[in-house]
Amino acid sequence: MRRSDAMTDRSGFGRVERLGLRLADVEVGTSYGASALKVRGRMFACIPTHRSAEPGSLAVRMSLVERDLRVGHHPDIYYLKPHYEPHPVVLARLAKLADDELAELLETGWEFERGRHEHR
Repeated sequence: MRRSDAMTDRSGFGRVERLGLRLADVEVGTSYGASALKVRGRMFACIPTHRSAEPGSLAVRMSLVERDLRVGHHPDIYYLKPHYEPHPVVLARLAKLADDELAELLETGWEFERGRHEHR
C-alpha cells in the first residue's frame, strides 16, 4: 500500500470494517444511508450523516457516562455536536485513532448494543 493510500484508508470506513468484523455477529450495512456496522441487526458504529459532524468522523453507540468520560479526557479525539447530545453516541475523529484504539472503541459500541439487545 502506498503512503497516500494508507493515509486515505486511515480515515476511511474500510479500516472500521476490517477491525469491526473481528467481533462476533457483526455485519456491514447502512444507517441513514451511510456505511454502518451492526450486531444482530442493530447499528453500533456508522459514518455520521448529520451535517454538524466533522468529515472523517465515526459515530459509535455507548452509554452517556462512557461518552462523557471520553469527551472529557480526550477532546482532541472524541467530540459531540448538539444534534448528537441526547443520544447514547460519541463522535470520533478516525484519523486520530490508532488501530488498537479504534478496535477498543468498536468493541465498546458492540458490547453496548449487544447488551441492549440481550436484555429485551
